[in-house]
Amino acid sequence: MAHAPLPPPGRFHELSLATDDIRGSVEFYERLGFSQAATTDTYAHPYGVLTDGTIYLGLHQRRAASPTLTFVRPGVAASLAAFASLGIELTLCRTGDEVFNEIGFEGPHGESVRVIEARTYSPAERGHSEVSRCGDFAGVSLPATDFAAARAFWEPLGFVATDEAEAPYVHLPLTSDHLELAFHRPRTFEAALLVFRAADMPQRIAALRTLGVAEEALPRGLARDSNALLTSPEGTQLLLLSDSE
Repeated sequence: MAHAPLPPPGRFHELSLATDDIRGSVEFYERLGFSQAATTDTYAHPYGVLTDGTIYLGLHQRRAASPTLTFVRPGVAASLAAFASLGIELTLCRTGDEVFNEIGFEGPHGESVRVIEARTYSPAERGHSEVSRCGDFAGVSLPATDFAAARAFWEPLGFVATDEAEAPYVHLPLTSDHLELAFHRPRTFEAALLVFRAADMPQRIAALRTLGVAEEALPRGLARDSNALLTSPEGTQLLLLSDSE
């Protein structure tokens, strides 16, 4: 049976997060109910991967753009012409027989993307039904001033935009085989978000508060008793939404 061709970036691999304290970040996500995945020795810097069974978070103790959407595409060096044909200018191009091949570029709103030649961790033995204390992972949401520009950039990369949504805040959803992506207005949230949903979110948030997880102020329209905005040690923000909103 013939397989569908890979989109230009390949398959989504991880959301790469830069941290100054990898131990603190690992402990934070473990408190939220994430599990560690076994990593390879690809990187020289400290590197760990946490997952809730759906999203994989790559914690990199180094200075780098964060968050970065990281994809895997075997033979990435041979795909350079495909990216050039899309008008993509690379900010990173490290290819050759003696190096770990990887390229990097940015989206129209500064979103960081990296494509690497091979996996850097082994999938954890954890089912999609084993959700974290945050609920079901709903996707990565990024700030964008121009939804049309975001759509025009990401659709040729394998994502399909649906209609702009008004609730629980204005955003443009995009779907793909392995990652749900969205764009929101910077006036709603200035930073990138990991979005989670659950019908029992009020109970989940109450339980998380007993753990002393740091919270940020929510924008207007989101009730604090049924929604929450958490901040990790490395600065990643996690938005917890009640399905009833």
